[in-house]
Amino acid sequence: MSAHGGSGELSGRLPVNKTYKQFIGGVFERSESGRSYPVVGAGGRLLAHAVLGSRKDIREAVAAACSAQGGWAGRTAYNRGQILYRVAEVMESRRAEFSAEVLRAGHGTSEEAAARETSVAIDRWVWYAGWADKFSTVLGGVNPVAGPYFNLSMPEPTGVVGIVAPNEPPLLPLVSRLAPAIVSGNTAVVLASELCPLVAVTLAETLALSDVPPGVVNICTGCHQELVPPLADHGAVDALDITGCDPELASDAARRAAATITRVVSASAAERLWADEAAQSPYLIDAFCEIKTVWHPKGR
Repeated sequence: MSAHGGSGELSGRLPVNKTYKQFIGGVFERSESGRSYPVVGAGGRLLAHAVLGSRKDIREAVAAACSAQGGWAGRTAYNRGQILYRVAEVMESRRAEFSAEVLRAGHGTSEEAAARETSVAIDRWVWYAGWADKFSTVLGGVNPVAGPYFNLSMPEPTGVVGIVAPNEPPLLPLVSRLAPAIVSGNTAVVLASELCPLVAVTLAETLALSDVPPGVVNICTGCHQELVPPLADHGAVDALDITGCDPELASDAARRAAATITRVVSASAAERLWADEAAQSPYLIDAFCEIKTVWHPKGR
């Protein structure tokens, strides 16, 4: 008797389900706590178990981001643009997988809407890749001053950025907040959507294949109520994007961040229309930059 069915598939085989892990320092890891939680899609259907991250995972992710930040910022703007474009290329090659992940997450998403969200997310990487070596010209410049001096203002990366991703939709908001944060030379610690974390892990796989150096983007999954406070408290986090926090958690995170003089940013109402052009802007890059001003005497 043949062990094969008519379609060429082995009969009676068990499916090999994907294991979703956190992405810290360029490595896919389970939580040090060993915990996980169920992720459900439309109609309450179990999709997978995701890592339930811990405070220690946040500390390790911040440490990885700190270690990578100097090297990432030291690359040329053109090279960072090339790498962001490479992310778009790899996402394009996995378009069907991303669309399927977005669709599986459910929450009212149709097949057409999932495909559109994936397309816009890919295009957003391309858009910010194009700004990599241009935004400093828009955000910086020569300032008029009295006296024989040049006064130059230039944007520089803030450092390590914590990003709390919105719960839904699962892909486009994450890309819309992550791309402008890292294009200038910042590194990021991302708390993935609590309800739809699986797409973020698939994005991490793309980043790992796209020449993004280890530690530039770190993605943790788990409970926002548990993980946002240690991220906001961490003294090595230089900016905190609380777009994905509910009002109460956002207020608490802002108070905690104030203790370490951490910049707090959040998407505006217009920017939350994720598929619109208002959700992408060189001024979103500016939100994660510091402006350095240099005085230089004029020659005679």
